Amino acid sequence: MSIITGAGVGKSFGAFDVFTDFNFTIARGDKIALVGPNGSGKTTLLRIIAGMDEPTAGSVHHARGISAGYLAQTAEESTERTLWEEMTTAFGAINAMAERLQRLEEEIAAGDTAALESYGRLQHDFERAGGYDVDARIRRVLSGLGFRPDDAQQPMSHLSGGQRVRAALARLLLLSPDVLLLDEPTNHLDTQGIEWLESYLQDWEGTLVVVSHDRYFLDEVSDYVWEMNVRRAPDGSLSLSQLDRYRGGYTDYVAQRAERRERQLAEYEAQQAFIAKQADYIRRNIAGQNVAQARGRLKRLNRMERLEKPVEARAMSIRLNSGPRSGNIVLETQNLVVGYAGQTDGAGGRMTGRPLFRAPDLQLLRLERAALIGPNGAGKTTFLKTICGDLAPLEGSVRLGANVKIGYFAQAHEGLDLNQTVLGELMRAREDLTVSQARAMLGRFLFSGDDAFKKIGMLSGGERGRVALAKLTLQGANLLLLDEPTNHLDIPAQEILTGALDQFDGTLLLVSHDRYLVAALATQIWSLERGDDGQTRLTVFKGTYDAWLNERERLAEIAEQTRKQDARTQQSEARSQKAQETRSRNAEKARQMKIEQTEQRIEALEQHLAELTRRIQEAGGDFAKIQALSAAYQQTQDDLARAWDELAALSD
Repeated sequence: MSIITGAGVGKSFGAFDVFTDFNFTIARGDKIALVGPNGSGKTTLLRIIAGMDEPTAGSVHHARGISAGYLAQTAEESTERTLWEEMTTAFGAINAMAERLQRLEEEIAAGDTAALESYGRLQHDFERAGGYDVDARIRRVLSGLGFRPDDAQQPMSHLSGGQRVRAALARLLLLSPDVLLLDEPTNHLDTQGIEWLESYLQDWEGTLVVVSHDRYFLDEVSDYVWEMNVRRAPDGSLSLSQLDRYRGGYTDYVAQRAERRERQLAEYEAQQAFIAKQADYIRRNIAGQNVAQARGRLKRLNRMERLEKPVEARAMSIRLNSGPRSGNIVLETQNLVVGYAGQTDGAGGRMTGRPLFRAPDLQLLRLERAALIGPNGAGKTTFLKTICGDLAPLEGSVRLGANVKIGYFAQAHEGLDLNQTVLGELMRAREDLTVSQARAMLGRFLFSGDDAFKKIGMLSGGERGRVALAKLTLQGANLLLLDEPTNHLDIPAQEILTGALDQFDGTLLLVSHDRYLVAALATQIWSLERGDDGQTRLTVFKGTYDAWLNERERLAEIAEQTRKQDARTQQSEARSQKAQETRSRNAEKARQMKIEQTEQRIEALEQHLAELTRRIQEAGGDFAKIQALSAAYQQTQDDLARAWDELAALSD
């Protein structure tokens, strides 16, 4: 069942068409990934579907009663509410019931017995609506998206822009609308947060339309891919828009796109061959004996709908040359502690530092590709800067191998001069580079014409990333240290960079949250993980990312089985202890009962002795009677002694 439909949807800004004539339907439960190059209008289309912007052509229709929630890339204006208070605003109906329950409680306390019946009904409705689970749901979502427990009481105005975007995502998930429209939801999440969001969206039964450059994420959460393509017509006269649909996740889309393009190209070439053949026949016979047939073929040829030649969008062209061959051992560390140096303490004059983690002794060999992964703030960038020599290790040492030349791609592009032009910045990378060579290089990185004279400070994050990559290709490094190289790049650019790095004949040390890139390149995983004690540790796994995931799942299963076995053992021990306690209580009851019985027997025997004494005194001179009574007296005394012994034993 379709819940959102678009007919002839277009969006223009003045004379510029962002896209035109898009037709689409979204069914209940669809999970759709919206992809396309930067500038194709993905965010614009998402906002139109959300109802936040109006199309300049066509219309979008929402089924009656359908609610939609939209997540923007940038943070909304902050409020003075705390993070927790902001989350509770997602439960408007439940909050209203809670307030009504509180008023009824006050009325009942004041003696209004009539309010009891209303209170019972409302409490039942409150429970069915999940009112008693609200706090647990908020804690689960906030924790999953990387917030610490003490963040909950922080005012929204004190949170960073990235934290406010995560807070907006958390509130949206708690609202649970029929349709989630998410624009780059993974931008401010670390790998753990992305994995949690993937799991949440996989279990979520609603409809999803998501824009993301995270290819691995799209593979995990989407069942359909919509590709937006916008380009100029061959004559440059107008903008052509295309919304292509593919079934499956991102990997399926890539394969289907290649197959579809090959098929379209084959159909185009077949039609061109047919047109050429018909044109040749017409040319040879238009003035000859078969003029009627030639004119008929010409008429049919003029009526034929011509196929458009499939063209690839303009893309970067990257080739990374490793320069001179390095030694077999490229990098080694020993007793390394990574962190920031502090101040000299006043007492002993020693330097104090802030350690981030201690690394095991590492060795990276030529042609190996290591991916350093871990949560935000764990020290990944600091580790790369330590290897580069920009930061000194707090302890231990880093040693580079013979003939190693480092090429460093900084996450924040710190090496770029913001006051320099794109052309000037590129020419700084190599002294022997001519202007014509630099212009040609910039063209391969999509900087053409006057783009070369833009100031670096005026470029977008993606454009700065392309400048940094262009400089990297000129350095001839045989060890590349890459810190989030796909940040701000659209998916086509990410694919090209992935291919270039895969062909690189040097050594790679890669820091990235882009799991698709890591899975495609890494031959070993260096993982930073925080333990229960709060300490961060680095572990090395020799193998691919997928193998590391499988190993992690295996260890998690073992840990879960161990936990369950421990729980069963504890339950068994608890049952045994309980049974033992029950047996002990029963034994104590039996002992107390036996003590009471023995005391009663002692009392009876003492009374019997007193009776026998009286009867012996009354027997007078009857010797036979006295003799019988004396024997009974002796037997009773023996029985009484044994009873006292039993009581003493029971009392110990």
